[in-house]
Amino acid sequence: MSHVQAEKPKKGMGLTTQIFIGLILGVIFGYAFPKYAVELKPVGDMFIRMIKMIVVPLVFSSLVMGIAGTGDFKKLGRLGVKAILWFEIATTLALIVGLLVVNVFQPGVGVNVVAGDAGAAAAAAKKTIDMTQMLVNIVPTNIVDAMARGDMLQIILFSTFFGVAAAAMGATGKPVVDLCISVAEIMFKFTWYVMKLAPIGVFALIAFTVGKFGLGMLIPLAKLIGSLYFALVAFVLLVLFGASMVIRVNFFHLLRALKEPILIAFSTASSEAALPIAMEKLEKFGVPKHIITFVLPTGYTFNLDGSTLYSALAVVFIAQVYGVPFDISQQILMVLTLMLSTKGIAAVPGASLIVIAGTAAAFGLPVEGIGIILGVDRILDMARTACNLIGNCVAAVVVARWEKELPDEVLKVAYAQSYED
Repeated sequence: MSHVQAEKPKKGMGLTTQIFIGLILGVIFGYAFPKYAVELKPVGDMFIRMIKMIVVPLVFSSLVMGIAGTGDFKKLGRLGVKAILWFEIATTLALIVGLLVVNVFQPGVGVNVVAGDAGAAAAAAKKTIDMTQMLVNIVPTNIVDAMARGDMLQIILFSTFFGVAAAAMGATGKPVVDLCISVAEIMFKFTWYVMKLAPIGVFALIAFTVGKFGLGMLIPLAKLIGSLYFALVAFVLLVLFGASMVIRVNFFHLLRALKEPILIAFSTASSEAALPIAMEKLEKFGVPKHIITFVLPTGYTFNLDGSTLYSALAVVFIAQVYGVPFDISQQILMVLTLMLSTKGIAAVPGASLIVIAGTAAAFGLPVEGIGIILGVDRILDMARTACNLIGNCVAAVVVARWEKELPDEVLKVAYAQSYED
């Protein structure tokens, strides 16, 4: 992948700056010309689809390459245990931060109960997430179908067994492993081409959002938006920065290295859109490829820190809006419920709403409160998606340091490179 990096221009405006300018211009255009801004949605959708088509071949080829390269099933199991342990710690702390912030700031107090999107609220209330069935669904019956649907857990499981089998075949499996290495390199090059279009895609997506919903939608629920953003920043600084200090990694150097995927995640509100470029940046930071390809896709299912925090905050927000008593013992029980129900939600469309609706109904709260949140959900989604990305990248670094596969010497080189980008 180093040859891909070498081809990047060193002079002129950097891609991160271009993306940020696209974001700002999108807000201005959407506000000034809402009628035309709404028509830009297909342009933004095309950009998202272009990145999503990279994800499956990149994850499959990289994971097979990483596993076959080590050929160590025991090591893979150790990686899995450490990753899941960190995921559970991080998401539990995210729930606690969300709960503390919503109780201190009380964003739902004083909000006028208006008719929201009742249809969407009712639809979300009727759906449930069956944890047993979700576990069964981890095993694919048809890997082609799983890849077509972009089901990351099924792809990871198949790729893991495929990689182990390829390693066990020795010389017979080597041509397939070599093919996967070539495919992974090609997909990283592919990502580089697509990212050239990122400023245009970001401009279109932000312009559409502002043009359709308007900046005026932010005023009635400004306290909710402010509370969530504050909670997410607090989580990043307290938990993720704290974890970085424990493992002796400079958190701000890591953020600087990840600035492009963070901007992509924030502006598109799509975790998948940021995944390929995040994998590339983490590898450049020094994290081994086999750890990146295992932790990041798995994390997008089990380690959605931002979405988990948002779920806790949103349920209590609904209780506050309707003035329903929701004491601390009920909130602790809600946290325990969300610790289970938020795992694997990435594989279910609209899962955050389903989890919030199901949890609200379980505790006797008015499910129609979701309709109030829907008006600003896009603005909320941008922040929680960026937090999801940062959380998963930190998870990969934590596991790499835990496995002693990211030594200080490599980090020093990465720190120097982060200034050059």
